[in-house]
Amino acid sequence: MFLGDEERETPVETTVKTEKSLFIGLDLGQAQDFSALAIIECVRVVTTTKEADEENSSANTKDELTNLNCIHLQRWQLRTSYPSIVADTVRMLNGLAPGRFIDRKPVLCVDATGCGAAVIDLFKLEKFNAELLPILITGGATVSEEHGTFRVPKRDLVGVVQVGLQNRMLKIAESLDLAETLSRELQNFTVKITDSANDIYGAWREGTHDDILLAVALAVWKANQPVFRGIPIRRSKSYQTYW
Repeated sequence: MFLGDEERETPVETTVKTEKSLFIGLDLGQAQDFSALAIIECVRVVTTTKEADEENSSANTKDELTNLNCIHLQRWQLRTSYPSIVADTVRMLNGLAPGRFIDRKPVLCVDATGCGAAVIDLFKLEKFNAELLPILITGGATVSEEHGTFRVPKRDLVGVVQVGLQNRMLKIAESLDLAETLSRELQNFTVKITDSANDIYGAWREGTHDDILLAVALAVWKANQPVFRGIPIRRSKSYQTYW
């Protein structure tokens, strides 16, 4: 450093933006189970810090998920046909107010387990304002993705709902008609770990209904994924679970 030179700090530009996006969970019931749908409004604050230097164009982005608001719950009558459920869902998606989401389409998370695969095909024939995301529910320990379909352990789905409620990030509007039903399903739901470390989930398709809970879980799980929260992740076909 020569005499008279002064060490200068590079100016830093910081922008803060609040973003909203919608995640819709659709649980498809069988003959004795209801089909249900939940809409989760995801609110996050994105802070971008960038050095105001033409030679240094790198930027750091911090994405903080602040709220997951359950703004809509619905349940179809027993034995409602899948084509009718698809038609109702498409009509609802195309009628969503644009102000509810900013920079990306809503994400429709559909339970693709069992008969769900055929319903996914029905959705693919429709035009609607959302990204279609099939989710297969498994009993494994890792999340994987193949040809656009995610395989998600039950423990992950249950975990994000439990954690969201415990830290008060997930909020259920008391004014919703099915809010009390969701509360009962949460109370009836139990998780046990057997001696062999296998997951046994009480009230999951066994006796009591849990359709509203599962619809919420599908949407909340996807809203919590890094790729939807502005956080870069490795392009991989397998992801380790966090439960």
